[in-house]
Amino acid sequence: MLIIVAMIPRFHFPGILPHAGEVELPAAAAHHALKVLRLARGDAVTLFDGNGGELDARLEVRARKAYAVAGQWREIERESPFAIVLAQALASGDKMDWVIQKAVELGVVGIVPLQAARSVPRLAGERAGKRVAHWRQVVIAACEQCGRNRPPFVAPVQELAAYLSQGEAATRLILAPGGERLSGMPPLAAPVHLLVGPEGGWSEEELALCQRSGCRAAALGPRILRTETAGLAAIAALQTAAGDF
Repeated sequence: MLIIVAMIPRFHFPGILPHAGEVELPAAAAHHALKVLRLARGDAVTLFDGNGGELDARLEVRARKAYAVAGQWREIERESPFAIVLAQALASGDKMDWVIQKAVELGVVGIVPLQAARSVPRLAGERAGKRVAHWRQVVIAACEQCGRNRPPFVAPVQELAAYLSQGEAATRLILAPGGERLSGMPPLAAPVHLLVGPEGGWSEEELALCQRSGCRAAALGPRILRTETAGLAAIAALQTAAGDF
């Protein structure tokens, strides 16, 4: 017999979420609850503030405003035991939105947007800042959907050389033709930073720079994957090896 369980709507609460009493939902969350989801007074909702844990609550509506009346607080976590940061070269159109959304669902702890030599979009200054702010909202929406209570970070857009110069203590894998098969690698030490090139691939100069910086080249089999596929496939493979899946 098929049992269908209705998913309780989840909303991110900015700031520190109280574990008791009543809180007003932000305007955007209230609009989504009342106008898009058509929730009504007394409906169950779940709130999280990004610091871990979540709050079961019920909806209250007064004067066209939505409130959450606190119920049980639950110290529940859905984070992967294996920390992966996706360093994704900028992709055209809405591909970045899609990659970020799916990477959050797959469990990454952070996204670093990289300005690569062959990236079609060129982002800098105010325009880059607006895109990063937008991507952070994409992360929040993905967490609301997939059940995560700790939203991954989205770093500012940066050049590859600047990113590599930070010298962070992490295992860096760059997806590149001719690299070692992921399936043949010994267990990797976390955190892992996964570098994914743009539609046109990494330039020879970028590959050489990554090699000098200690990046390890990795391949995903005999087929060529698109930029919006490669990183997600690698994340899924790493999560499977780590026992998250």
